[in-house]
Amino acid sequence: MPFATNLTGLIAAPFTPFDESGRLRLAGVEPIAAHLAANRVAGAFVAGTTGEGLSMSVDERRELATAWSEAARNHRVKLIVHVGAAAQCDAVALAAHACEIGADAVAAMGPPYFRPTTVDDLVGFCEPIAAACGPLPFYYYHIPDWTGVRLPMDQFLARGRERIANLRGLKFTHNDLAMFQLCTRLDGGAFDIFFGSDEIMLAALALGARGFVGSTYNFAAPLYHRILAAFDAGDWPTARALQEKSVRLVNELCARRFLPAAKRLMAVVGVDCGPVRPPLADISVADRGALARQLHEFEAIT
Repeated sequence: MPFATNLTGLIAAPFTPFDESGRLRLAGVEPIAAHLAANRVAGAFVAGTTGEGLSMSVDERRELATAWSEAARNHRVKLIVHVGAAAQCDAVALAAHACEIGADAVAAMGPPYFRPTTVDDLVGFCEPIAAACGPLPFYYYHIPDWTGVRLPMDQFLARGRERIANLRGLKFTHNDLAMFQLCTRLDGGAFDIFFGSDEIMLAALALGARGFVGSTYNFAAPLYHRILAAFDAGDWPTARALQEKSVRLVNELCARRFLPAAKRLMAVVGVDCGPVRPPLADISVADRGALARQLHEFEAIT
């Protein structure tokens, strides 16, 4: 099974641009795509957690995906559309739409309210979603701290490939590195396992990670490119020092409510994405200034 989307390195989970009243602002997509391309980010994972996908209507998500399909083509950024939803029928409809607009791949998280309790149940939930976007590569989005779906992903991959012809791997957003390694090594590395915890990228690299999907790559891609370069050069002291900067940056964001804080940081790099939607709450102007100073202090944007 080949590396289906030819994606390695950094894949950003972009913020969804809203205006100050919370309405979708599609004109903001193009500048985000241009910024990612300028910072050598290989792809965009759209409408996931960072993109507040589950805070949008199905129609809004279609509009967003359509805007991204054009922007991604213009800037040669690979497009992975996240279609996960509480209702399987909504995810199926969004997956079919992603295929129609020419996305490079589709991903879906497990349903976060009525949750599958067995691996077979999860495979059954994903099967029609993946079928709706075939032959595009399909990825399961494993983010158990948010969805509550806590099932062994190596078993999901092993059983899922028997029923989902276009299953190509996972977006693995969890700190269970033992399970991550089992998934990366399954069948000699047959699946694409994108790692989703920016603050422990170096640990995942040591275990064989090739692709990374993250929120902080939107505004701090230069820092992570330096981590990748230090790792490739075998310069572990430098790689560890740079990863510590990532940890400190993520900690500062978490101290101010991660997603609202990270979204406002985009203005520092010249791409204003606006506020978050309720029930998330915006951060103060003072916190925005403090974070902007720390972004420069950690040398994350140069």
